[in-house]
Amino acid sequence: MKRYFTLLMLIGFLSVYSQDDKDMIKKFFDNSMSSSVSYELLDHLSNEIGGRLSGSLNAERAVEWGRKELIKVGFDKVWLQDVMVPKWVRGPKEFALIETQPGTTFNVDVCALGGSVATPSVGIKSNVIEVYDFDELKILGKEKIDGKIVFFNRPMQPNLINTFQAYGEAVSMRVNGAAEAVKYGAIGVIIRSMSLRLDDFPHTGVMSYGNLPPSKRIPAAAISTNAAEKLSNLLKINPDLKFLLRQQCKQFKDVKSHNVIAEIKGSTYPNEIILVGGHLDSWDLGDGSHDDGAGIVQSIDVLNILNKSGYKPKRTIRVVLFMNEENGLRGAIKYAEVSKNNSLNHIFALESDAGGFTPLGFSFTSNEENFSKISEWKNLFDPYLIQTFVMGGSGADISLLEKSNNVLAGLRPDSQRYFDYHHAANDTFDAINKRELELGAFAMTSLIYLFDKYGINN
Repeated sequence: MKRYFTLLMLIGFLSVYSQDDKDMIKKFFDNSMSSSVSYELLDHLSNEIGGRLSGSLNAERAVEWGRKELIKVGFDKVWLQDVMVPKWVRGPKEFALIETQPGTTFNVDVCALGGSVATPSVGIKSNVIEVYDFDELKILGKEKIDGKIVFFNRPMQPNLINTFQAYGEAVSMRVNGAAEAVKYGAIGVIIRSMSLRLDDFPHTGVMSYGNLPPSKRIPAAAISTNAAEKLSNLLKINPDLKFLLRQQCKQFKDVKSHNVIAEIKGSTYPNEIILVGGHLDSWDLGDGSHDDGAGIVQSIDVLNILNKSGYKPKRTIRVVLFMNEENGLRGAIKYAEVSKNNSLNHIFALESDAGGFTPLGFSFTSNEENFSKISEWKNLFDPYLIQTFVMGGSGADISLLEKSNNVLAGLRPDSQRYFDYHHAANDTFDAINKRELELGAFAMTSLIYLFDKYGINN
């Protein structure tokens, strides 16, 4: 009987999706391609404000910019939500060189990892121990590592089509490398950049010392992939070479920042919230156009596209520009805490934080019943080549909103080039393709429309 009832529901569900939905989504597409504000907004955010590391002046400039732009788009209400965030400052440009013998040196491209301590003013200089992972570190032990610099040379796995999977399998070297290496007496760590491309851009990112007291912490830096290859090859020729690293980063006390929030009340179900967002902060080396300026401007553009298309939401549409995703997730934690305290009902949340490349589809965190319902929408996206609807993952900032009966989703663009730019100095506006960015905004608007019109199975 239960299976029969479910079948009847699905048949009824299929009959609901009429030509009207196809026509509305086509209208979203036309307006996205002709009237999108994504590219214009990102131009300003990237080129006039720039990198927006949490706790920085640029981050606060971005908060004010976001507030003003959301007001312009026409939300019913726009406000700032206070959140305390870490303040880490990179300082002057880092310096590193390889010394194969006295007087023979090679400069290499490095950058401090976010949250790292500085070196002494003259830097640290020592022999290098190359390892692939923590298991190899443990095998070598204190006898071979004490007093040396550990070089974690673990490339992202190239034979995985899902580059986020490749990143996920290698990134622990960056996050926990220093905390692990110091157990064996290392005086510093250098990490191969999390990128599938061979180039001269070191890629920063957050690292952690765990519970290590400040007096025991060691400097941690990323080295470009080209330089990592060079260092590895030179170590094979001369295992006794030395590496010099100098960086002057500093951790300050937490400072106040803000999430930027806007909403338009639903006409029929105002207590059911549909959230769309990305993170406003970025790393400081580039201007954060792909990570995550793209997600920010696409989220703002959703209401613009709905307005241009003459669609009035039944449910409350809320945009959240989260602060501090990169090195703490404090904005997401604060937003989830306030939402829980106020018993807010987020039926659906969509995050864009995978770059401004061509959208291929969405990934969902959902129960099976809702995912079966969502899967029936796939044919509406097929004409636009947005054909991937899969279970598994949404986004870091919205993950804390998960409930057993709501749906979370992440926009999934083509990721093959994403890690060429991720957390590096080349993540700049000139790496953005206008049409690809606007296609992402269209895809997000279309999915939000469907959730707004049809809701979810409670």
